[in-house]
Amino acid sequence: MPQNDDDTLRTYSYLGPRGTFTEAALAQVPEAQGQHWRSVNNVGEAISDVATGVSFGAVVAVENSTDGGVTAVQDALATTPGLRIQGEYLVPVDFSVVARRGVTLADVRMLNAHPVAYGQCRTWIDANLPNHSHIPVTSNVAAAANLLESDVADAAVAPPNITDHYDLEVLAEHIGDNSNAVTRFALVTMSRSIPEPTGADKTSFVADLPSDQPGALLDMLEQLSTRGVNMSMIQSRPIGDALGRYRFVIDIDGHIRDERVADALMGIRRFSPKVTFLGSYPRADKAQIQFDARYNDDVYIEARDWLRGLLSGEPGLEQ
Repeated sequence: MPQNDDDTLRTYSYLGPRGTFTEAALAQVPEAQGQHWRSVNNVGEAISDVATGVSFGAVVAVENSTDGGVTAVQDALATTPGLRIQGEYLVPVDFSVVARRGVTLADVRMLNAHPVAYGQCRTWIDANLPNHSHIPVTSNVAAAANLLESDVADAAVAPPNITDHYDLEVLAEHIGDNSNAVTRFALVTMSRSIPEPTGADKTSFVADLPSDQPGALLDMLEQLSTRGVNMSMIQSRPIGDALGRYRFVIDIDGHIRDERVADALMGIRRFSPKVTFLGSYPRADKAQIQFDARYNDDVYIEARDWLRGLLSGEPGLEQ
């Protein structure tokens, strides 16, 4: 892992310690290579580092293919002014059970595990450790590291490469409920720059629902469908000021510089009292966005030129 105390280098925060899935995601960020990597204890600290200027950027988990959105991160993105997503990165998720040397599965009564990892392995855990108790910890690596610092827990759910960093014994491998599980990570910064469109992009934003009444969400989301914009994720989060008041964290296919996406965002802004743009950035899977030709950029441009001609009265433009 790149580490350097040179003040001229940029700092990137990630959920540590070494060996976490978040570190694996940070290793995919080209601009972070050769820079200073700062290990933090939780995602709130990582976000705070960026907001206060301690770090230039932070890599945080935003969504898991089995558990959905990471609500703590989504809430932080919605409520921390100025944050922008600059890129996304996918990390396959796999887990092992590890313990101090000499401990067997039959000995396990107390199990360290990050709550998300614990949820992703419940089928195996319940079948093989029916009498266990769960001790929540701050990260998958911390779950393993704590075994060497305390004897309260007998074993831990940890990443498969954990024995590269800690002197522990693997009791079981590939214990996840879903062998195809993937976690999506985002690089967040305070930079106002927007990556150039690639044709394989994603745009993220947060929109407050204007009112708690029938059809309010449908009215807002129709701004996407009527412009041929596909929504790839939506998750509701309480605003917190009253019951029934929600904001929605939304990912859509396309880039803010795409005419259809820009027009859709303006439409949503007309319906929502508050829209927070989180960024347009290349998709991790590099899949080209498919959409109906009726929503090509040149169609929007031609329509604007036609309207301009009507308003100006210039001969030939109003046809």
